[in-house]
Amino acid sequence: MLNKVLAVYVGPAGYAIVGQFQNVVSIVVSLAGGVVAQGVTKSTAQHFDNEEKQHAIWKTAIRFSLISSLIAGIALIFVGNTLAQWLLHRPDMSTVFVWLALALPAMAASNLLLAIVNGKKEVGIYVSANIIGSLLVMLLTGLLTFLFGLYGALVAFAINPAIILCSTALMVSRRDWFRAKFLWGDINRTALRELAGFGLMGLASALTVPIAFMLIRDNITTQLGITAAGYWQASWKISETYLMLVTSTLSVYFLPRLAEIRNGFELKTELVKVYKFVLPLIVIGAAVIFLLRDFIITTLFTEDFLPIRQLFPWQLVGDVIKIAAWITGYVLIGRGMVKIFLSVEIIFSASFVLLSWLFVRQWGLQGVPMAYVANYLLCWPYMAYWVAREMKRMDVADV
Repeated sequence: MLNKVLAVYVGPAGYAIVGQFQNVVSIVVSLAGGVVAQGVTKSTAQHFDNEEKQHAIWKTAIRFSLISSLIAGIALIFVGNTLAQWLLHRPDMSTVFVWLALALPAMAASNLLLAIVNGKKEVGIYVSANIIGSLLVMLLTGLLTFLFGLYGALVAFAINPAIILCSTALMVSRRDWFRAKFLWGDINRTALRELAGFGLMGLASALTVPIAFMLIRDNITTQLGITAAGYWQASWKISETYLMLVTSTLSVYFLPRLAEIRNGFELKTELVKVYKFVLPLIVIGAAVIFLLRDFIITTLFTEDFLPIRQLFPWQLVGDVIKIAAWITGYVLIGRGMVKIFLSVEIIFSASFVLLSWLFVRQWGLQGVPMAYVANYLLCWPYMAYWVAREMKRMDVADV
């Protein structure tokens, strides 16, 4: 529904600008404390039998995030004009960065509450909060886009992540294990060290992936025009939408589960179980989307976006390989393999950019999904190698 509204009121070119701004939001939210969210989930699940340690983690994460939000917000206000010109190519849109700066503290609090809920394995709250938040986001974004066009859409995306805070806080407040006082206190040095590794991993993801996307999108705009960049953004959004069902499940179940595993055999068993369940679903999902691609494009967007159908074969193959690789990637996060995770994010974000630049010159817009496939064909075995080494290490340590 939301994609349809954006497609009708901003078109392919505007959709490319929305994609650029969403990447900016992703980076800024992560810099404002979102980088520790996965660490909060992992540590909350790991210390399931020690509420004192859990509360120390929560207090440290909240304090760190609010301080980071303040610093990031001030910086954003000062550089908003430059970002509007450089990234959006629309200097008249600079005030959307002020909206983003004002919303940062609420975004940070929302991310951490969801991370706590995930770590406590409160699946019902986690799913319900996201559903309610998504409905509110859809209504607000649709209304602002209808009233103010592209500017309204950007303002909505600036404040949307903060909206989920309302639904999450309301549901969490009814749980016996939660009190507001558990979130406020001094920074605990032990807890900070525990979160530091995940902060580095989160920072790597926060910077490398969105920056890679912005560079790819900017290159498409330069080589093929901003409308082509909008086509690629739309094809990526379709993948993002259906893959979210899998990645959300992995975040809710797999990441907390990894924190509990103590030996290599158990880890291997869990990996095999996840692969057997997830990969067939992704293959079936990709096949269905390919067969219904014209219907999906015109339903989610408009007929103006039909040229993206040429991107589907490579894009969907890339989706399957990506999920296969991500399953091993979650092990790197869950086992706290910081250096390896950092190398993955940096090396393969850079290679995606370079491959896309090369492939676009040779094959045009279709070169981007081709680069997507090639990149994950390189990334998956690299991560699998390190996961296999971690299993052996765990078995030796267990003995």
